[in-house]
Amino acid sequence: MEAKTHIRVVAAVVTDDEGRMLCMQRTRSHELYSSEHWEFPGGKVQEGETDHQALMREIHEEMDWQVYVGPLVAEVQHEYPDKVITLAAYECKGEKREFKLLEHLDYKWLSASQLDELNWAAADEKIVAEIKKNR
Repeated sequence: MEAKTHIRVVAAVVTDDEGRMLCMQRTRSHELYSSEHWEFPGGKVQEGETDHQALMREIHEEMDWQVYVGPLVAEVQHEYPDKVITLAAYECKGEKREFKLLEHLDYKWLSASQLDELNWAAADEKIVAEIKKNR
């Protein structure tokens, strides 16, 4: 059996002034296990990038938005059918309130107690559990 690809991914847990977190709905894709599921925005870390650099680049590419990256919220590992990811989520603040949905279907600002209302991608589900445990 062939070894699965391992990917490092970063995610932004962006909070607003009321403490609500930005949740993004993924677009439809061939990866049925995450198609149209919810996630914290972010993406893959490219070779030579730090987590913070990758997060700022990904948010800019996906949302045309600048974020300030703060401390690590949680780091989890999850095995999907075709890959293994290590997901590192960081506390973030948006430079301003407006952003664009360039690669997502929808977004919601939710409190920690509302996070369970969404159908999360499996790795992000583990981040949600960590957030709820620590808030």
